[in-house]
Amino acid sequence: MDAMVLYTKYHTSRNDERRGLFEIARTEFGVERGLYPGCFVHVTPSFCIERMVYVDSDARAAAFFADGAVRALVEREKVYDSAAEIIFYRRDYRAPLPLVEETFDLLISQYAGPISEHCKRYLRPGGILLANNSHGDAGLADNDPEFQFVAVINRRGQRYSLSTRDLDAHFVPKTRILSADRAEVRDYLLRLGRGVGYTKRADNYVFRKRSFMW
Repeated sequence: MDAMVLYTKYHTSRNDERRGLFEIARTEFGVERGLYPGCFVHVTPSFCIERMVYVDSDARAAAFFADGAVRALVEREKVYDSAAEIIFYRRDYRAPLPLVEETFDLLISQYAGPISEHCKRYLRPGGILLANNSHGDAGLADNDPEFQFVAVINRRGQRYSLSTRDLDAHFVPKTRILSADRAEVRDYLLRLGRGVGYTKRADNYVFRKRSFMW
């Protein structure tokens, strides 16, 4: 299928490019280099972030990123002056990737499973994990002592807004199904494979990788 047909089908026609999300990552957190495992054909981060590495095992994603029309799209839509750096690996992100660890400013987790669990090694200390909770990854990150929950990002129409208020109100389960034990919570969320219901929700959650452990 033509690359632009794929992008239109899965993102433009659904009003789901999410470029405002990645603009916040760039402007609020100074992101210059990002990693997007499980990206499929979602190249929108490159509109806002100069250096992006994409990873997906789907053959359609490989064909998409190999199509020159995709780079032309990015060059038309990008908000920065330098040339876009776009690298794609057809890989399963759960296996080791040909990347230097702790070198990325941003790790993106959107609808693709436990990205943080397998790919946090590539995020530098102080770097940002941007996760939704469709597959429970935001809950996993909140339970992970290597991450600090620092903000939420919500969407209204095509507008995205960042908030650091009332963060303690998030990740409170609607029902008492989760243990207080971190290992048990992690195992439960991985088995479940989706997000649990929380009393307060956001469209996306922002975590900072800690520079040290205590």
